[in-house]
Amino acid sequence: MKFRLNRNESKQQRSLTPWEEYQAQAAEQRKRANAPKWIHKARRIGDKLPRLKHQRNRKLIRRLAILLTSFTVVILAMVYLLSPLSHFQTVTVTGAQALSAKQVETATRVRTGDSIFQVVGHEQQLARRAVKRNSRLKAVSIAFRQPNKVTVHVTEFATAGYVMKQNRYYEVLENGVVSQQSVDQPKSGTPVYGQFKKAQTLHQMILQYAKLDSEIKSSISEIQDSPTKQNPNRIHLFMNDGNEVYASIPNFAKKMAFYPSIAGKMKAKGVVNLEVGAYSYAFKK
Repeated sequence: MKFRLNRNESKQQRSLTPWEEYQAQAAEQRKRANAPKWIHKARRIGDKLPRLKHQRNRKLIRRLAILLTSFTVVILAMVYLLSPLSHFQTVTVTGAQALSAKQVETATRVRTGDSIFQVVGHEQQLARRAVKRNSRLKAVSIAFRQPNKVTVHVTEFATAGYVMKQNRYYEVLENGVVSQQSVDQPKSGTPVYGQFKKAQTLHQMILQYAKLDSEIKSSISEIQDSPTKQNPNRIHLFMNDGNEVYASIPNFAKKMAFYPSIAGKMKAKGVVNLEVGAYSYAFKK
């Protein structure tokens, strides 16, 4: 009889009613709620430990990757800086006529063997300084060519003529600058300036001359300052074709453009006056 009761009890335990299951769950929750706090904390920490370990491993791997990458970059940079690739192998100068390649390199401070980092990113600054260092340079452009080549293209101020001082000829550029170096004979195709007592007057004359066409420039042999009371800006020109010209400095370039057509109509060598209007007359015999 006792054996049957146990069997019945086990059957009742295995098949609980919904109300009994609810009561059992509620009892279990009360038991957990009444449990010490350190037990709950230990459970929460235990749940978080695998996740914390994973996060720590990820951070460690990330830091190691950053350190290795930085170290590799530093090593490669040092190797590059010490290698010939970081220095200019060739410096090519183009556009220079009167200046030598060495003079251009001195003005630009760009030479073979220099570090690439002295130029890359500083091209415009170096070009501006070069123009200031050498008065003959009109414009400079610096172009880096990978891997270690650089091209320097220059535009020079043309020769506007020569000024005679103490039986020596000093070159004058189209920007009005007079060279400090003298020559025995002036270069053909450029005029000689004479009788100019004021540097400002000579400078204005040279700027006007620079505006002329190349054909008219090469036809002038000599330009003299020849002021009068009526015209303090008057100049006297001696042409290669044998004619002479009187003109005024302020409108010289504009008036001189008519000279070829006027000279072509002249039947004999003479004077072309461009001071007021434009007319010509033959030399007096």
